[in-house]
Amino acid sequence: MSPTLYLSPSAPSPTTAVHYLATKCVDTTKHRDGTKWFMPWGPNMCDKIRSFDEAMAKKIEANNIVFAVHIPLPNKEMSPWFQFMLVILQFDIAFKMYNQIDDGAMAMIDVGLAYRDDTVSEWTEMAHSFEQRKLNCNFTTSKTFENEGRYYECDLLPFMEVGSVAHKYYLLNIRLPVNERKKINVGIGEIKDIRLVSIHQNGGFTKVWFAMKTFLTPSILIIMIWYWRRITLMSRPPVLLEKVILALGISMTFINIPVEWFSIGFNWTWMLLFGDIRQGIFYSMLLSFWIIFCGEHLMDQTERNRFSVYWKQVGPIVFGSFCLFIFDMCERGVQLTNPFYSIWASDVGTELAVSF
Repeated sequence: MSPTLYLSPSAPSPTTAVHYLATKCVDTTKHRDGTKWFMPWGPNMCDKIRSFDEAMAKKIEANNIVFAVHIPLPNKEMSPWFQFMLVILQFDIAFKMYNQIDDGAMAMIDVGLAYRDDTVSEWTEMAHSFEQRKLNCNFTTSKTFENEGRYYECDLLPFMEVGSVAHKYYLLNIRLPVNERKKINVGIGEIKDIRLVSIHQNGGFTKVWFAMKTFLTPSILIIMIWYWRRITLMSRPPVLLEKVILALGISMTFINIPVEWFSIGFNWTWMLLFGDIRQGIFYSMLLSFWIIFCGEHLMDQTERNRFSVYWKQVGPIVFGSFCLFIFDMCERGVQLTNPFYSIWASDVGTELAVSF
């Protein structure tokens, strides 16, 4: 079976979004087995229930229900050409007069991610975490008994981000553990279903993107070498603006080097973070170039051919870039070890992210 790359007949779109509805599996084991994974379909399909009403009728506790999602859909495969995988979560929560969503309600999620590269081997755990997500839901109609069963309108929640797609199949097992004594998952309403949206880069777009970077990098490098050789052949030493143009060319070459080719053969989960760092260096250099370019062309007879003259203008750019770097390390840096982490999941993290 060949990987599905979602190629379009014309120019390929950058990304594809795939919708999933989690399957409700029943964990019948008395003692939880950390190595057991629940498949929503296939020959090793789990014991399923259709609704929580069925679970109550069969006296199945909420702690024994596992929401299972297999990525991708049946008869498809993931591919390293997809580059990354971003997953968004949404709860389907029904309104009940005696089970409403509390203000500032937090959902505690016990989630595990596993992978395999064929349909017969055992699943290998990739990550496991206990995460909190704040529910921001609105009920647009009046809260009366007549409107019971209608659904809240809830915001989408960041759930997972993986920096490489090195395996063919992924499996998510999600639990919503309930502990009334510790107030865990109490006051979050009546959750009916869990929906996920998986977003990944298209394989066709990735190939076009790689080809462009592979072609442009040596072209820019040759032009940059030719430019600097012409500058050094002049009788005078290079001026500040000429040095800055060279630095801008170096940063442009750095951002265009097609190191992404290695991500096809290696499981480099840090590629998203590395790409952000390269973009940050390039944009910082571009802003600094425009400041120095404008300064060198001011007609006020002031000698400015020194980098130290521009420290008041370039300093804030460096400081801002450093703040964005710290923010990226707090988000994607942590996701290298825990793909379910999100700095936006808590009020303190959100304030910190906005500050950066």
